[in-house]
Amino acid sequence: MFALVESGSITKYLNGNKGITIGDNQYPRAIYTLWTEAERNAIGIYSIVYDDSNKEDDRWYINTNQSYAFANGKVTATYGTATAKAHADTTWTAQDETDGKGTEGEVATRGLKYNLIRDVKAQAADELARTDWYITRKAEKSTAIPSAITTHRNLVRSRQAAMETSITNASDTPALETLYTYTRDSDGVLSRPLAEIPTLD
Repeated sequence: MFALVESGSITKYLNGNKGITIGDNQYPRAIYTLWTEAERNAIGIYSIVYDDSNKEDDRWYINTNQSYAFANGKVTATYGTATAKAHADTTWTAQDETDGKGTEGEVATRGLKYNLIRDVKAQAADELARTDWYITRKAEKSTAIPSAITTHRNLVRSRQAAMETSITNASDTPALETLYTYTRDSDGVLSRPLAEIPTLD
C-alpha cells in the first residue's frame, strides 16, 4: 500500500493497481513497481510502513484500527493499545433489566473461559468417540474391553478435568493466553502449560 502526501499531510491511500494524476502530471501504474522509493517520494508517494508492535493476538485481544501518520519522511500505520477480551462471563445488571435488555444475574455475554472449556469438552468427546465401539461391543457381545483402551479413556477424562480446572483458575486473559502458548524445550519438543487431550497412537 502507498500514500500520497501533499503539503506534509496524507491526502490519499493507493493500492498501486492503477496510475495517478498529481497536479498536471499523469503517472502510469508502473511507478509502483519500477520506480525506486526515492523516485516515488519525490512526487509525494510513499510506501506505507506497518508497525505491528501494539498488535496482539486477536484470539485474546481486540485490536484497534490502524492509524496513519506522515513524519520524518515516511508514512507509518500503527495500532493503538489492544483491549483484552473478557475472560469471564458478564451478566445483566439491575439497570439492564430496567432497560429491558435482559434479566439481572443472567449471562449477557460469554467470556473466553466458557468457550475454551466448551472446546476442551468437544476435543475429549471426539477422542472418546473413537473408542466408543469397544463399549458397545462389550454391552452387546460381552467382549472384554482391552486394558489399554480403558486406561486411555480414563486418561482422557482426567486430562479434560485438569485442563478445565486450569482454565477456570486463570485470573485474567493474559493468564489464559499463557496456558495456550507453546514453547520448545532443549529437545525441540513443543508443549504448552495447558497440555493436550491425549490421543491414541
